[in-house]
Amino acid sequence: MDISIIIPLLNEQESLPELTSWIERVMLQNNFSYEVIFIDDGSSDNSWETIQQLSTKNGNLKGIRFLRNYGKSQALHAGFAKAQGDVIITMDADLQDSPDEIPELHQMIMQQNFDLVSGWKKKRYDNTLTKNLPSKLFNAAARKTSGVQLHDFNCGLKAYKNVVVKNVEVFGEMHRYIPVLAKNAGFKKIGEKVVQHQARKYGESKFGIDRFVNGFLDLITIWFLGRFGKRPMHLFGLLGTLMFMIGFLSAGYIGAMKLWKLYTHQEAILITENPWFYISLATMIIGTQLFLAGFLGEIILRTKNNEERYKIQEVI
Repeated sequence: MDISIIIPLLNEQESLPELTSWIERVMLQNNFSYEVIFIDDGSSDNSWETIQQLSTKNGNLKGIRFLRNYGKSQALHAGFAKAQGDVIITMDADLQDSPDEIPELHQMIMQQNFDLVSGWKKKRYDNTLTKNLPSKLFNAAARKTSGVQLHDFNCGLKAYKNVVVKNVEVFGEMHRYIPVLAKNAGFKKIGEKVVQHQARKYGESKFGIDRFVNGFLDLITIWFLGRFGKRPMHLFGLLGTLMFMIGFLSAGYIGAMKLWKLYTHQEAILITENPWFYISLATMIIGTQLFLAGFLGEIILRTKNNEERYKIQEVI
């Protein structure tokens, strides 16, 4: 199969028939063998019923329905697990991503041998204050922190080699950082393509300004996981050892100075009355806790089991 198109959605029943027809037209024009996998992330409207109706008319359409809303990352994870195409395309269901971009994305993966190609909505039709400006700040921070030079991490229109999605673990709210996850997994050839951004035709955006706050927190998480996720002892153990040694040497110095003053018959206060003694003691305790955190992290990594990520209610 040439292409798998994965489309997470939440309450997008109005846009689904038009989007399906658009995709079908593009696929037929380019003679692609394909599948479309809709992931209904707990919609409260008639999105699932619409998917069922569309799938009876087009055998290339498949659907996964979550029992409740689990988030875009979990929806993509479910879609990646089911996808069979040589090239995996992800896009949003709100008609703001154009299926006409798919042939060129496919060409960049298959002929130019990119592992991943991310869309860049260079010209946007969103509100400047609530989306454009925060998005630019967020993307700049993401580029600086991750080392992945993309202009638009949030763009839902992306293309992947099949092997990429089968080896990248999308969890939490990390869907915007799949290029970073791919880089950390060893897929280095990551490209970018300017794509057309269209104004929303139906409904309202499901994302607010809080996604940028969450995005920055996720960025810190993914930076930490990329650097120390598989070796937490390298961070916590090092910091814990340094703090313990600083506290231990400081306490030793305080004790040595006390003995020296007693030996030379100088006036000396009790060690327990010296505030630096308690600072040294607290430093040793914190250092021990950090060392134990790293040690426990190593144990958890070696014993963890796969947790249940979501519950699927129905599959077409």
